[in-house]
Amino acid sequence: MKTLKLLSVIFLGSFLLTSCVAEVIVEEDVFIEEPSISLNALLNSYEIWYVDIERKRGNGEIPFLQKAFTVSFRNGAFFANNNLVGLGSNGNGFGLDVGFYDTFRTEIDISHDIDGVYELAVGQLSDNEIELYDRVTNTTYYLIGYQRNNFDYDQVFYDNIHYFLQEYEVWEKVYTSEFGVLNEFDEENYLKFEYFGAGENFRSSRDEIGIPLNDILYDYTGRYEIRDIVNTFDRKTLTLDYDYLGNEFFELSVINDNKIELFHPTSETVYQFAGRGRIQFKNTAGESSQNNRKRIKKADFMKLSK
Repeated sequence: MKTLKLLSVIFLGSFLLTSCVAEVIVEEDVFIEEPSISLNALLNSYEIWYVDIERKRGNGEIPFLQKAFTVSFRNGAFFANNNLVGLGSNGNGFGLDVGFYDTFRTEIDISHDIDGVYELAVGQLSDNEIELYDRVTNTTYYLIGYQRNNFDYDQVFYDNIHYFLQEYEVWEKVYTSEFGVLNEFDEENYLKFEYFGAGENFRSSRDEIGIPLNDILYDYTGRYEIRDIVNTFDRKTLTLDYDYLGNEFFELSVINDNKIELFHPTSETVYQFAGRGRIQFKNTAGESSQNNRKRIKKADFMKLSK
């Protein structure tokens, strides 16, 4: 009788233990397979996605992400801010319509008007951070989500000021202050800035002001460098490397989307330059006047040698 009771207890205990284990497994399975927010809903939950170019991984590139400051996913339409001129106002802050997209589970197909179709895997890293992975080039981009009313367009503008200088074919001098010591730079009337990696990436000319762009003859070609000013986000330093004059150093301020001011500390002269020949990297007609511009990491730009 005691033996029968003991066997019954062991059998009953084993059954209960097995039942408990089975319940835990079922609960875990339910938890893992619990449906979450859809990818399309996630992409639409933020109005602006900032492309954090400095965190990009891989040696390849996705052209339309490489040149974009922000992208937006709006009910199947794909928007991008590729230019700093008009940033925050173009397309009510979304930028320009540059294609369309479709989602399936954890993947997104983006059909770009110029760069073609890309199939990207999407991973959610946090509430407002995702990664886009291109299996073909083994390249990953990181995007951070914002609403338009809490996105700092000004910070993006000044963090990438060198791109702003590249968005006009040339900058023409329109003002020289009456105060300040006479110096060689007084004679320079045109400045042209090109993208980093183009070798000697700025040109200057002393041609007469107001002539057609195609008639400008550049007297000098050299390198330029932009650096931050400590505790000042809306003003930068600009160094123009003139071999025969040495370096010309300025404090650079932006007056508006078409005009900059250069303060020359050595002579205490103030100059103003206006942009001529705006370069739209993606216009509303689906054309691009400079499709091959490559956005670079700010850290790499700061390593520019003199």
